[in-house]
Amino acid sequence: MFERFTKDARAVVHGAVEHAERTQAGAVGAEHLLLALLDREGSRASFALTALGIGGDGEGAVSVRRALEEARRHAGLSQAETEALAGLGIDVSQIVARVEEAHGVGAMSGDRKGGRPWSGRRPFGRDAKEVLEKALRVAIARRERYIGDEHLLLALTVRPGVPAEVLADHGVTQETLTRVLGAGGKACA
Repeated sequence: MFERFTKDARAVVHGAVEHAERTQAGAVGAEHLLLALLDREGSRASFALTALGIGGDGEGAVSVRRALEEARRHAGLSQAETEALAGLGIDVSQIVARVEEAHGVGAMSGDRKGGRPWSGRRPFGRDAKEVLEKALRVAIARRERYIGDEHLLLALTVRPGVPAEVLADHGVTQETLTRVLGAGGKACA
């Protein structure tokens, strides 16, 4: 499938691996793909993110990065999952505070800080694999031969989870992206 990726899309995948390595995450996740997209300049996805107010180093991008960091501190739980647990009487913020009090800030993030150094390649998590597969479907639905970074961004908006939630909270949805990028056929399959 990677032979169908444009140079920009490949750079996003490589950047996602670097983000996972930097945080010593056990696997490359969908949030790492979003962080790598935020790092890009001069691509279709970076144009769309800038047009929607979260590109570059502006306040919107900083806010997205902060929201992703907060979600990682909460063991990657989305707001919907946190609210569902609250409905059962489980206060995730309180649990995070207690765990961090005992084990340090970021203890629930799944990062391997303080552990053995990671050796070898990081695998792609199920969520990241689903985004890559969805990007292929998006490109096919839009009748485009190659998978660009804009397809990765569109795929992140339609796959349930923290990245889609954070993007939607900042006004970036499948609909707004399709409007900015141009329809080019159907948005998603």
